[in-house]
Amino acid sequence: MRLARIAVIDLRALKKSLGSLTADAAARLVSASTDIALVVDGDGIIEDVSIGNDELPRDEVDCWVGKPWVDTVTIESRPKIRELLSEAGSRRVPRWRQVNHPSNRGADLPVRYSALQLGQGGRVVALGRELRAMAQLQQHLVNAQQSMEREYARLRSTETRYRLLFQKSSESVLIVDASTLRVNEANAAAVALLGKSAKRAIGRSILELLEPASVQAAQNMIATARATGTAEDVRVQLHAAGSNQQGDMILSPSLFRQDNAAHLLIRLTRAAPEHAGVSSSLVQRNLVKVVESLPDGFVVTDLELSIQMANAAFLDLAQLASVEQARGGQLDQFVGRSSVEINGLISNIKQHGSARNFATVVRGQFGVVEDVEIAGVAVMGGTDPCLGFTVRPLGRRMTASAAPGRELPHSTKQLTELVGRVPMKTIVRETTDLIERLCIEAALELVGENRASAAEMLGLSRQSLYVKLRRYGIVDIGIDEA
Repeated sequence: MRLARIAVIDLRALKKSLGSLTADAAARLVSASTDIALVVDGDGIIEDVSIGNDELPRDEVDCWVGKPWVDTVTIESRPKIRELLSEAGSRRVPRWRQVNHPSNRGADLPVRYSALQLGQGGRVVALGRELRAMAQLQQHLVNAQQSMEREYARLRSTETRYRLLFQKSSESVLIVDASTLRVNEANAAAVALLGKSAKRAIGRSILELLEPASVQAAQNMIATARATGTAEDVRVQLHAAGSNQQGDMILSPSLFRQDNAAHLLIRLTRAAPEHAGVSSSLVQRNLVKVVESLPDGFVVTDLELSIQMANAAFLDLAQLASVEQARGGQLDQFVGRSSVEINGLISNIKQHGSARNFATVVRGQFGVVEDVEIAGVAVMGGTDPCLGFTVRPLGRRMTASAAPGRELPHSTKQLTELVGRVPMKTIVRETTDLIERLCIEAALELVGENRASAAEMLGLSRQSLYVKLRRYGIVDIGIDEA
């Protein structure tokens, strides 16, 4: 009631101060203060339109003149137009209503109107504010809200899947706060393992689940995990009271962050008996000794061919003094005639898992080259996949070379066996030289060592034949006999 009285006082004051305002001045005032102004007669027909916003589609708005106001809006906005016309003659403070005008340019044109009656003839002035900017903001808000809802639904779905995986996992898993060491969650396998201790474990320190003798080792492991993100597994014993596990357990920590806080995912697995560990350790030590003592070279690299380990036989082939010189270097620095050759070997290993009887060479640090045969295998399982190679020298297999003869290779197999050991260019050059020498010797025998006749028979000039004779050391160059 008080607000209505204030509005009436303001209107009276405005009427007193603007009583002498001319019609032209009033029209300009209305045009400047609104985006659009309509003059509507008593029958609801638009008589005049004034546009104060250049961004409005003037060609569409000008077409409203002569049409009923209610026909210029969308169907759902028509009741609002009727209410504006019926309330325009009342003495109450006029209300604002948002309506939509259809547009040929796509989206509707939203306008917020307030209507005032002029005099007693029923003529009404409707003052409007264009709301496209606000409509765009509202649409952006709706789109953002829908996007958030879709993202929330996706996160909920992801959380459901991972919680199901967490609970159905056969491994015992605990989620521990890294700062307080309090257990936040435990999956079904961990609950079954802890037995009576499971209920009291949630919300309490993980150290309370361990025997006192294992607490220090677990604390050191957790401190390392918090500092570096990971730590070596540690053997512990669960507290005897309430636990369903007899014997040692292995704790495996992994650090992750959630909600600006660090947490530890700790896996609990049953440890193998101590004697089994000793036996396994002994086997590993013996295996290392065997590999180190092999007469054939043995080298292990990562997938990028960076050498991780090499035995003494490989170091001898590569002319290296210690394994530290080899570690970190590239395998293709020592093995293969070219990068293409070693890349072919690696591709074959990665594709088929292994390769054998690959003939190539090992280049020593000081230039010594030795023919070798390589077998390789790819070990892709585990956290550190690697490649392993055995390098066997071929020198011990080679027999004494036969004296130079006049026979060609008996089959293409003898030539193809050289592929991989000798470059193709060398094979072709040496084969061509051998055939050329045999042809010259055969021609000389047929013509009784007459070099002029031999040159004619071979289709060569004398000078070319002399050059080849010198090259192959067949006979000394003298004066041709007639």
